[in-house]
Amino acid sequence: MRRYLPVLLVVSLLTSGCIPSFEKQEEVIQDPQQEDTERAIVPRYKISDDFYQTILPFKPGETRGQTVPRLSSRMDVDEFELGLMRLSQGTFPSAQYLYQEGQYISRSTISSWLRRELTPAQMEEQGDEANLGLNPPWIEGKDTKATNENSPIILAHVLEQNYLVRKDDGKVELGGISIGLALNSVHEYTDEHQGIPLARTYDIPDAVLEEEGKRMANEIVSRIRNIQGLEQIPIVVGLYKQSEHNSIVPGTFITKSTVDRGNSSTARWEAINEEYHLFPSSDAMEFYRDDAMRFQNFKTDVDEFFPNHTGIVGYGHYMDGDIQKFEINVFMEFYGKAELIGFTQYVTGLLLEHFPPHVNLELTVESINGAEALIVRDAGAEEPFVHIY
Repeated sequence: MRRYLPVLLVVSLLTSGCIPSFEKQEEVIQDPQQEDTERAIVPRYKISDDFYQTILPFKPGETRGQTVPRLSSRMDVDEFELGLMRLSQGTFPSAQYLYQEGQYISRSTISSWLRRELTPAQMEEQGDEANLGLNPPWIEGKDTKATNENSPIILAHVLEQNYLVRKDDGKVELGGISIGLALNSVHEYTDEHQGIPLARTYDIPDAVLEEEGKRMANEIVSRIRNIQGLEQIPIVVGLYKQSEHNSIVPGTFITKSTVDRGNSSTARWEAINEEYHLFPSSDAMEFYRDDAMRFQNFKTDVDEFFPNHTGIVGYGHYMDGDIQKFEINVFMEFYGKAELIGFTQYVTGLLLEHFPPHVNLELTVESINGAEALIVRDAGAEEPFVHIY
């Protein structure tokens, strides 16, 4: 596994319309100590400070394809990955670091960590098998319900992200890694009643989830220090509480820890007060009434002139009680492009009227044919970006 990547920086740029114009530059770097010098591309244009630049060609992670089947929903898959990037910004800012999918922790290693811890009796029975599982051991109770509540599967997945730094000699090297632990908020199991299998669930208490998550994270950091190339690298660890199956909002990160260079334990944890709310909903009206009323007034104004829409839903992302982003999806059928243009112009004005300028806004107009229009207004921006497909 390579620790240093000699890079040829090839900058490809668009020079038309409102896209920033730069001169093309090419820099060829040769490392005399390495015969297989790699050619890599770092995109010159960065779409946002919220996102990291990546090295191309894109190197798939060791566990690529394993996140989707292990998490509750597609929304959890996206939030787990992007949320871990957000946590990483505080330690590995995107202005200084490049992103790469995890290259160090193997697929088989992650799979072994997701197994149950073996009891002494199981270890004796199974002989030389390594006891690497991090999930609670199987503890028999008086019945199936008690057994599963004693031994819920908590750890669903472990995600590794690598953050690289440029060196003066044209190489890049690993500057830090982030580790996300996806934790189940609900344990699912099967019970039998009169010979008929029945699906059961057990809501894992938040205190148990956090305690077990921290225990597992501490053990993972200790094991990471034994991986070649990761002995001294700073580590960011985040605990992600998954949503329930079929939830229409994603889960959230609940706490994080930064492990300094060379340290082997997660000594300091920082609570994360993060929420997602659906609009309209009773929870949104109870906890964020002002935002719920803004959304309701927006929806009422849409209904007045375009009552043939089939649905309007919103998602609010909150940090420490303050809204960070509001996403709205409008579902509607159109019978011509002019109608779509008129509708998009109308809802753009409504967005600016009903939502304050400090809120990041994104509205997508969809029909049975897919996305029809996109409206984006960044916090503090004077004008929104509007695109009709």
